[in-house]
Amino acid sequence: MKKRIAFISEHASPLALLGSVDNGGQNVYVAEVTRQLAKAGYFVDIFTRKDSPDMEDIVNWQPGIRVIHVNAGPEKFVAKEDLLCHMYEFSANTISFIRKEKLNYALGHANFFMSGLVASNIKRVLHIPYVITFHALGLVRQVHQKEMDRFPPERITIEKNIVQEADSIIAECPQDKQDLIQYYQAPEEKICIIPCGFSAEEFYPLNKAYARKLLGLREDEKILLQLGRMVPRKGVDNVIRAMGCLKGAITNLRLVIVGGETDAPHLNEPELLRLRQIAKEEGVLDAITFTGRKQRDLLKYYYNAADIFITTPWYEPFGITPLEAMACGTPVIGAAVGGIKYSVADGKTGFLVPPHNPAALGAKIGELITDAKLLQTMSKLALHRVNRLFTWAKVADAVDKLYKKVIAANKQSMAEKLPLIPETFSFRDAERASIYRYPYLNIR
Repeated sequence: MKKRIAFISEHASPLALLGSVDNGGQNVYVAEVTRQLAKAGYFVDIFTRKDSPDMEDIVNWQPGIRVIHVNAGPEKFVAKEDLLCHMYEFSANTISFIRKEKLNYALGHANFFMSGLVASNIKRVLHIPYVITFHALGLVRQVHQKEMDRFPPERITIEKNIVQEADSIIAECPQDKQDLIQYYQAPEEKICIIPCGFSAEEFYPLNKAYARKLLGLREDEKILLQLGRMVPRKGVDNVIRAMGCLKGAITNLRLVIVGGETDAPHLNEPELLRLRQIAKEEGVLDAITFTGRKQRDLLKYYYNAADIFITTPWYEPFGITPLEAMACGTPVIGAAVGGIKYSVADGKTGFLVPPHNPAALGAKIGELITDAKLLQTMSKLALHRVNRLFTWAKVADAVDKLYKKVIAANKQSMAEKLPLIPETFSFRDAERASIYRYPYLNIR
């Protein structure tokens, strides 16, 4: 009998366009893991916030996968930093939906701390166990972003509670596991390391000349690629300053920057304005192409058109783009942080450099871009490594094993672990409820 899983991802829908401020790796993770789980025989419902009045309440997205749009706050885009106050309503409406549809979920899988809060609420009311993939941790974010971190301080308390209440925690790399133990005192036996992956159906090697012609890029240029969300912590400014370090030393060098809020790089986007100003100060603006956001089916051409893919964020819980680049046979130079130092084999599939260090990055770019033999060797090794370790099929197989373990451990009635809450209850109005003072469900 097929088991039904409730995937919860409050701000990152698999249906969203990627590349904008709040749409990135988590969206891809949710989409790809659920696809693979459906192939393995699960029924999956993905609960995500309704952020447009045009959205259907239920979308039959893929065979065995539905996307459930939950009313929680205004039906418009709300930055994820401002969503916490709506998670009470999200919890209430999700529980109501489950009861109305008489759904019997074997397990919940929460993504990000706010979805973990929702999963904890559901567990307390309906006794559904859950696992969580945090994707990012508040205390780690505070270390790097300091006063720039806009999330409410209550995030930390909520995360610490989730660490204790979740049935299992998925760490995306060894650094993620270490952070959970160091900052949150997470029980080591509760943590399972399962990385992110890439889709071999989407990302694979193509002829470089063909990819460049399709994109309108010159064949005689040495092309560096930066692709992802345009937010300060991604370190795009670091890559631009590295271009400044190389100015005059390497001819025909071009940096292509893919990402943004729109399909064309509008000058009213604050981060793009900041990056353009840095490029102007470094004297390399003419050597940089800002493309804006691109549809996902075009990304493989950008990866294949590039000689080197570069990503130097301040911190990175995992980072899917290095895998996608390696799957196209493109070596990666990445910051030695988080998941990047796990996925990139330094000196074999690319190089690792310190973040915030354009001189070090520039030196490694110069070393690799001028050595055709090394580029070719790293390209082959990147392809081998990513296909051996990081396919979504391998990821989903590990997730499936974890699910079975958690489900088996929870065959004992949850009623023995938590007080039973009757079906007849009412929720306080979302505006009156203080989710900050009461991080879990308030029943009256």
